[in-house]
Amino acid sequence: MASDGVVYTYLFRMASTQKLGLIAGNGKFPFLVLEAARAQGYEVVVAAIREETSPEIESRGAASVHWLSLGELSKLIDTFKAAGVTRAVMAGQVKHKQIFSAIRPDWRLAKLLLSLGTRNTDSLLGAIARVLADEGIVLENSTALLEPLLAKAGVLTKRAPSEQERKNIEYGRAAGRRLAEYDIGQTVVIAEAACVAVEAMEGTDATIERAGEIMKSLAPAEGVMEDPTHRKGRDEWGTLDSQLLDSQSPTRATLLSRALTVVKIAKPGQDMRFDVPVVGVKTIETMARAGASCLAVDAGRCLLLDGETMMRAADEAGIAVVGEVRG
Repeated sequence: MASDGVVYTYLFRMASTQKLGLIAGNGKFPFLVLEAARAQGYEVVVAAIREETSPEIESRGAASVHWLSLGELSKLIDTFKAAGVTRAVMAGQVKHKQIFSAIRPDWRLAKLLLSLGTRNTDSLLGAIARVLADEGIVLENSTALLEPLLAKAGVLTKRAPSEQERKNIEYGRAAGRRLAEYDIGQTVVIAEAACVAVEAMEGTDATIERAGEIMKSLAPAEGVMEDPTHRKGRDEWGTLDSQLLDSQSPTRATLLSRALTVVKIAKPGQDMRFDVPVVGVKTIETMARAGASCLAVDAGRCLLLDGETMMRAADEAGIAVVGEVRG
């Protein structure tokens, strides 16, 4: 039996003379969707979010590009209706903090916001999808045109995760699933089976950077000498206390390894129409700066942007990347 993704791709191809609406956020995701849609014969009508979308979208061959601000839901609907769009895709991130701070809702979105019991990403975007459907505009899965870019299962880099990294992944996936149930975030950063940082509204890269800063803050200050009065206590108390001392210097050492494992998961019942987990070269670069050595993602449910380039960057940095099958 065909998978949902295959069915969606088939439907796209069957209707290849139609127009497709693209609600474009930031990053490369919208550009990949635009390129794939054009390759399948679509005329793509882009609704570009002024606060998020790169101006480069203007030069990528869309049938038309219409700029609107966050909160202009009525303008989005009017734009797509005027262009004859009945099917659309959301692609690209809209920063969570933008949604709740920079947004200036029009009357339609204000009414929708007042009707929400919770204002997390899933409830907001799900409600917008329902409003669009009521207006005759159906949101499709954002990955339907990009199935080859979804993470495969197994080790994706030259180096496989170490035994400790595997333990971090196991713990991180268990913790991440519980957080994702409440739509808090999709990324956790682990060191030696201890949770260092959890994603909230700041986004994946900022979470990784914060984890790196936390681990740096645990390192001993340069030039801080061992307290001479402590040596007697070390001799008396023995092994555990001895492990707290770096044998190469008199500085204090941290109990935790500074090597971080980044775990990014899809939500339980992930709605593939929006907020799909995405990683790319920038993720690897951020990990390298933060001292992270391993990345685990959900196989089949996370997009790898610039996959080959990303894996080369990971190999050069000695970072292991693995696609985990949801259990």
